[in-house]
Amino acid sequence: MNHPRTLSVAVSLAALTALVPACGNNDLPTTTSTGGSGGGSTGSSSGSSGSGGSESAWDWGLPLGVPKPRVPKDNPMSEAKVELGRRLFYDKRLSDNQTYSCATCHLQEKAFTDGLAHAVGSTGEIHPRGSMGLVNVAYASRLTWANPLIEDLEQQARLPMFGETPVELGLAGKEQELFDRLGAEPVYQKLFPEAFPDEAEAISLVTITFAIAAFERAMTSFRSPYDRYAYGGDATGLSGAAQKGRDLFFSEKLECFHCHGGFAFSDSVVRDGSTFVEVAFHNTGLYNLDGKGAYPAANTGVFAISGLPTDMGRFRAPTLRNIAVTAPYMHDGSVATLEEVLDHYAAGGRTILSGPDAGDGSKSPFKSELINGFVLSAEEKSDVVAFLKSLTDEELLKDPKLADPWGKAP
Repeated sequence: MNHPRTLSVAVSLAALTALVPACGNNDLPTTTSTGGSGGGSTGSSSGSSGSGGSESAWDWGLPLGVPKPRVPKDNPMSEAKVELGRRLFYDKRLSDNQTYSCATCHLQEKAFTDGLAHAVGSTGEIHPRGSMGLVNVAYASRLTWANPLIEDLEQQARLPMFGETPVELGLAGKEQELFDRLGAEPVYQKLFPEAFPDEAEAISLVTITFAIAAFERAMTSFRSPYDRYAYGGDATGLSGAAQKGRDLFFSEKLECFHCHGGFAFSDSVVRDGSTFVEVAFHNTGLYNLDGKGAYPAANTGVFAISGLPTDMGRFRAPTLRNIAVTAPYMHDGSVATLEEVLDHYAAGGRTILSGPDAGDGSKSPFKSELINGFVLSAEEKSDVVAFLKSLTDEELLKDPKLADPWGKAP
């Protein structure tokens, strides 16, 4: 049967590639509807068409006190779908030249980031932004660094596949070639029908992106020392230094928790049963090129979409979970260490003394009112870093359920 989101693939792809570039590294307006094949945060309420399983049967493995993510009604979770999505996520056949997969820019050992200041696409094109982490992305109410119009993972999955400004996987105009490649793989001949038993066409743009989205939703991370302490009742979960750092982190002195609070350590959050969807973007005073708040042309944040001066330099606050393994920091990787991140916020914004980006970010008229600077002793700074390191989920970084299933090939 036809999927409830599916209209004309040709029409939806034309709209997508014309208006929506790469996955978080560049954000342009997506004002044209992509038909029914990739838009909408909740999709159709038509039930389990093509589901391959029941959402209620999926075990999120969450500690007591952590809510379940919100899942689109037309793409419920299932073991078969997540396994298919894992195969696709690590499959280099999802790039035109078959050199890149989703996992190329989202490495498990780096909490599904890539360690680069600027992501590099399959054609070698260098992107203006870094690859965002995917851990707990199921809870993100908006995707990418600065596009408030990208609301769900099904929609977002198309950006790296078909975006051209910049190119990531380079599949624009190569849809049928992609379907043929995947259809020739015996593993997929079995997995696609299992994951989407009600679909007339087992391998399609809908089933590919829905499976990848399901796998990404499965990347939950709640096994850190902090989680053992906060949710597991383990008084030894945090060191004394980390406990002091936690108190500072959640204090009005530092105000970190306003943008990085709650179970997700972020403020753009949606969960199962949410009646209010939190969406927030922030200017953190990284740049002030002209003394009037300007950011570098390739990285103007939400301003690139809205055109509103007050949106200059506003980016989404990423989760701080696993932050110790996701350096370099900020949207453009311009801050190298956690200590330097704290220095930036302590100064109330960054001052660049020379070069094309020179300026005093602390004096930007668009800087968040929450960033006012503070004073930390060397010991306090070390304590906060210890707390941030306690958010690392070591099991996630080597969890075989999230690892490459292909081995050496493809």
